[in-house]
Amino acid sequence: MVNWNSPEEIQKDATAFNKFMHTLLGLYIWEWFTSLNFDWQYLSGKKTFRWPMIFYFLNRYCLLFALMGIAIALNVTTEIDCQGLYTFNQCFGNAAIGLASINLSLRTMAVWSQRWYIVIPLVAVILGHWSLLLHGILLKAAWVPDQGCVITSTDNNILAITFIYSMAFDFTVLSLTAFKLYFGASTRSRLVSLIFHDGLIYFVIAFLANLIATVFMLLNLNPVMSIIANVPAAIASTIVACRAVRRLTQYTSQGPEVFATTTQGSTLAFRSGGGTFLRPKLSTKVSTAPAEGVHVQMDTFESPTDKAYMEYDASGQLVKTDNYDPEAQGISNEFKRPPY
Repeated sequence: MVNWNSPEEIQKDATAFNKFMHTLLGLYIWEWFTSLNFDWQYLSGKKTFRWPMIFYFLNRYCLLFALMGIAIALNVTTEIDCQGLYTFNQCFGNAAIGLASINLSLRTMAVWSQRWYIVIPLVAVILGHWSLLLHGILLKAAWVPDQGCVITSTDNNILAITFIYSMAFDFTVLSLTAFKLYFGASTRSRLVSLIFHDGLIYFVIAFLANLIATVFMLLNLNPVMSIIANVPAAIASTIVACRAVRRLTQYTSQGPEVFATTTQGSTLAFRSGGGTFLRPKLSTKVSTAPAEGVHVQMDTFESPTDKAYMEYDASGQLVKTDNYDPEAQGISNEFKRPPY
């Protein structure tokens, strides 16, 4: 039977931990780099920055800084303050776990239209989650000659409680979202299906990652093995939460959107990926004077004339307009418009 607390085994586990963390760092840098264009669209002002995106950016970059700190701790060759460095890594890593859950909670609040009986309990749960995530220093590390920064002890009880709380939190958020989308929506739109399935994927991945981390902490084999699954859990939760935010944001910005107002003579704007198209909206105005009858007003919008466009008659023949001449373009009416 393996003696998990022997110096040889701890050294072997530390070597495996070192290589595993470098692999995870490479994985997350790849994920961060491939989605960097999405971040730049907000930072450059191409997309409107709204306050929920604060949690998205904090989630991504807190984890990035934590992984960079872990890489420094594993590769440093001169004596440093190992305890301070690991405290930094713990704070930013735990913050990433908490922010991943917040990103899903905000979507749940939106699905429930910010109802107070949903928002207030979720805020209370979030505060309780963060009180556990930032509960003191749970890792002890020290500088060991010829080895570098070494984890000497961990508070497995608090860590296990924190991850169990995270799993329960994620399950609660998923249940609320699924219930509202499945039973509260009259029709299962593409957007509803997107949020519903993303929530399921988020929960499954985050739940399994947190479950594995909790099992290792409860086993308490040695200081290294107790936390070896913590970083994968944080990375998995962050990646799926941020991907869910990006997918939902890209769907609403690229898919069909309808913007309507309640004022008289307003318009309906249909937005597609290539631009916004206006259509007149009919509005009625009923006069109080009997003789005036009912007046129907319509706002019309003239098509832009700075670009050439083709026009067809009822038979499908190309016709000449003010800004388009089919003969000048060398187009023959032998080529009729396709029947669609």
